[in-house]
Amino acid sequence: MSQHYIPERAMFIFAHPDDIEFGVAGTAVKWARGGCDITYVVITDGNVGSHDREMTREQLAVIRRTEQSAAAEVAGVHRCIYLGYDDGMLEPSLALRKQLVKLIRLHKPNVVVCGDPTAVLFGGRINHPDHRAAATAAIDAVFPASEMHLLYSEFEEEGITPHKVNYVYISTYTAPDFYVDISATINTKLAALREHKSQLGDWDPEERIRQRGEQVGKNVGLKYAEGFRRVTLQAVVVEEEPELETTVATSE
Repeated sequence: MSQHYIPERAMFIFAHPDDIEFGVAGTAVKWARGGCDITYVVITDGNVGSHDREMTREQLAVIRRTEQSAAAEVAGVHRCIYLGYDDGMLEPSLALRKQLVKLIRLHKPNVVVCGDPTAVLFGGRINHPDHRAAATAAIDAVFPASEMHLLYSEFEEEGITPHKVNYVYISTYTAPDFYVDISATINTKLAALREHKSQLGDWDPEERIRQRGEQVGKNVGLKYAEGFRRVTLQAVVVEEEPELETTVATSE
């Protein structure tokens, strides 16, 4: 795959509003600028993410969807799909897998971006169980479910046919093997993250985001980067260019 590869279509599947912005929005911005048609799938409404004793789940769900839609617009992403699951109770169920398979078949992404289902501890913190559940559900939907025509064949009655994803980009804090240069997009990533006002409060995330981007980028000589484990299911054939296996996706 060319180091300049930008997918024609991509789907980012994460548990909560703000997960994309904290983790992989630099990549989303880069791809959106390159003409990629991006779909955000946000599985829960993040509706327990508040310490305000006067806040209700219903109120918070509306706030967080509004913030996530604003953050997506900043990134250049114009399609957010909200599945409406409750925060803190997510499981990688067969029902959720079926929903994700339908969305993958409908939007036909070349790349699915998700979290790391194996990460329990990272960076001195405990990973939210919803993050792991969302990542497991996403990966199980990608392979083999989305490409098997005898599975969920009822979708074909709606004109929704099986689809084979080319790559899965697993956002990870440990042992990444693929890096996306976000040096040109980190400022927009920060602007998108700042739309999540209900979560940030008075805290400015810039130092943390820049520090993390620098740490990841240092591995491959980039100013700022986001790190992934990339799984190839069906390599993209690039016309008039040899197939390359590279560990760096540049910001060019």
